[in-house]
Amino acid sequence: MKIKTLSLSMGYLLIGSLLFVSCLEDRVDLTKVSYTDEEYAILSQYLNIPQARASFQVEFPLHMTRTGAVVPDIDDAKATLGSVLFYDKQLSANNKVSCESCHKQALAFSDDVALSEGFNGQLTKRNSLPLASTPNFESSYNGNGNAFFTGLQAGFFWDERAHSIAEQSKMTLEDEIEMGVDIYELAGKLSEMPYYRILFEKAYGSPSATPDKITDALEVFINSFVSVSSPFDEGLDRHQTPFADFSNFSQQENLGKTLFNTHCNGCHASDFTGLVETVANNGLDIEYEDKGLGERTRLEFDNGRFKVPFLRNIALTGPYMHDGRFDTLEEVIDHYSEGIQDHPNLDIRLREGFNNEASPTRMNFSEEEKAALIAFLHTVTDDKFVQDERYADPFK
Repeated sequence: MKIKTLSLSMGYLLIGSLLFVSCLEDRVDLTKVSYTDEEYAILSQYLNIPQARASFQVEFPLHMTRTGAVVPDIDDAKATLGSVLFYDKQLSANNKVSCESCHKQALAFSDDVALSEGFNGQLTKRNSLPLASTPNFESSYNGNGNAFFTGLQAGFFWDERAHSIAEQSKMTLEDEIEMGVDIYELAGKLSEMPYYRILFEKAYGSPSATPDKITDALEVFINSFVSVSSPFDEGLDRHQTPFADFSNFSQQENLGKTLFNTHCNGCHASDFTGLVETVANNGLDIEYEDKGLGERTRLEFDNGRFKVPFLRNIALTGPYMHDGRFDTLEEVIDHYSEGIQDHPNLDIRLREGFNNEASPTRMNFSEEEKAALIAFLHTVTDDKFVQDERYADPFK
């Protein structure tokens, strides 16, 4: 009797195990296919995306997690939708430009001209800021990382008038020079397009587009940008401090890093991750035609103050400054070496002795030092990121 009972128990266990394995197999099969054959046939008419949706999950290097930076929670369906929106020229008033038109992946999502061309051929007022100048937007703009001052909150655009990627996206879409659309009309337009109906359904549970869904999907896609695979990141992971000589750097690159940490880290974080300063006047002119932050606040003190940009991938993102006046890094370094102008609002860190009454600093770099700074700034280029297929144009 005991043998029979044991046999029955083992039989039930075997059947249960087989059913469990079968369920697991079914679950695995379901996760491999993100779209039905019918849905994928529609998507494939327009897009080069896999039927098993790409993963936009990201990882941070050790040096970021040590500072408490939190990996963003990326929804793959929303990021996929965001990537399509980012590259779609139908988001402009006359179907001629997309977000990518001014933010190219090969250039760390910047543009290679001083001023970009909008949907009707007019030039933008300011240089396009790169979207991969941060290790990650969410971690950087929420003030995580090793910042010298706490409580700083960076904004978007050169005058920091937007407070989130979603807000920046809405302003760009509706800008009369850049893309020129009414975002509510755009939502109606996208809701009628077969491939968008599928993508919105997968991302939000409804095929209808709305302004909030559009800007949210763009934000999720851009928050998946994690540019942390540079030689600098490798060195920082090894040595745990940006102030040590990196064993993976040449003597020239280490000299450049020392010079950067001596002269530049008052405004730009030594770890290229934290937030040290948000806006500053860096002495480009005695008189500013574009008053920068002052144009928005109407405060005399803010005239000539512009966003202090993050510097990752900087070797890829020229021209430089808010108006793209400097074509090369050499010109940028020459400015800080010998060319800082004595504007009344010049940042105190760019005056001799940190004295508001003193003359502008003259760093007077030698040619050897200038070359070393250039060599160091090339070490924060992330070649892996700018070639990552997840961020490439999905359209056929």
